[in-house]
Amino acid sequence: MSQISEAAIRRVVAEVIAQLQVNQSAPAVTSRPGRHGVFDDATAAARAARSGFEQLAKKGWAARAKVVEIVKTMCADHAIRWGTIEFEETKIGRLEHKIGKLHGIKNVLGTEYLVPHGMSGDFGITMDEAAPFGVVGSILPVTHSVPTMAGNIVNMVAAGNSVVFNPHPGGAACAAVAVHEFNEAIKAELGITNLICTVEKPSIESFNELCASAEVDLLCITGGPAVVGAAMKTGKRAICAGPGNPPVVIDDCHALDFDKVARDIIFGGGYDNNLLCIGEKQVFAVGGAYEKSLAAFKRQGAVLLNPTQVEAIKKEVFTFRPDDGGCSHAVLNRAYVGASPQKLAAIAGVKVDPKIEMLIAETAADDLLVIEEQMMPLLPIVRSPNFADAVRAAKVSEHGYKHSAMVHTMNVANMTHMARAMDTTMFVKNGPCVAGLGMGGEGYISFSIATTTGEGITTPRTFTRFRRCTLVDQLNII
Repeated sequence: MSQISEAAIRRVVAEVIAQLQVNQSAPAVTSRPGRHGVFDDATAAARAARSGFEQLAKKGWAARAKVVEIVKTMCADHAIRWGTIEFEETKIGRLEHKIGKLHGIKNVLGTEYLVPHGMSGDFGITMDEAAPFGVVGSILPVTHSVPTMAGNIVNMVAAGNSVVFNPHPGGAACAAVAVHEFNEAIKAELGITNLICTVEKPSIESFNELCASAEVDLLCITGGPAVVGAAMKTGKRAICAGPGNPPVVIDDCHALDFDKVARDIIFGGGYDNNLLCIGEKQVFAVGGAYEKSLAAFKRQGAVLLNPTQVEAIKKEVFTFRPDDGGCSHAVLNRAYVGASPQKLAAIAGVKVDPKIEMLIAETAADDLLVIEEQMMPLLPIVRSPNFADAVRAAKVSEHGYKHSAMVHTMNVANMTHMARAMDTTMFVKNGPCVAGLGMGGEGYISFSIATTTGEGITTPRTFTRFRRCTLVDQLNII
């Protein structure tokens, strides 16, 4: 995949745009011509999504399962084209990983996860079941626009809901392409229109409009602290996948395979140029593990920068602005979010082979690269005198987000100590971060991990409300 040329990318994008400009009849009067489910404003989108929810409710459980099947199949079939469109629009991350994330949608949980709980006894029968909320308003990040959308659709529609998206402006066009094509396939198969809706030109105004809409029953937010904070003040129930700054601790264990450790961290931290919220962002190596880890990273293809080169990069990618209290604080230059190792190294005048996926830098625990969630394939490595100190420093760097953390150790007691100290939603031992989402580990994937509000890795059950149905009588036949 990585060998796809720029000309091929532009050709795919041009073909899709041409297809969407063909004069088609709109499925609703307020939909954009030829753009099924794509609306000018959030109010119209939410109103259309309400109609989509009502249509789905009439079609029943089988229709939910069919929509899940459609979405998963289309993500696999269109992974290269949609991944290319997203990469061309956002200009961040790695094309092959955009494509890979779409292939991963097949592992998102669907209707099979919604199993009712029944109770039967001397006084009758009670059934606890998961019911839909109705219309879900969802905010998408620029880092994984179409994969997050697709994963949310699988979870939300499996639960019986419709959804209206307010994408990040930087990924709104690719989101609109997928929404249109999903809707057209659903309409052709089931006759349902506007089950999935989106705002064509999203803004803070459309976000506020969506949150205030009487048609929206539930919010699902995937984004930074500002958008999560705003959603939690709306008065609606909000499922919030907030920020993270995941640390990884490498223990000083003779039994550790340090080359595997290095490969795991490079794979997880380098995936899509470190855009994953769960991705390894900083490393704390204990005692003798520090030199062993550095040597292993270099053997596995990471490039170690010297202090002068690191400072040159930091000077370019961070700026300082006054906060509300008049104090200066670091702000990441968004132009470098998801930038390649080659682009970052070039700042310091270093030419790096195109195959390199990770840069590494020796830093102190209070370095900006450690404290700030930098979402770049430049991994800071901190020396720690002992395991307890490494965990303390890791906890400080994570800022109490309770998002994700990783450890490499053969000491089970140390695993337990770090798990309790970090108290994160996801904790991976002896593997890359993505193992926690079923990529090399057991489990399932979701692109919305609700750390702020505590639901965790989202499933169809996350987007349901529980209701109880009780029948009172002597029903036992024995």
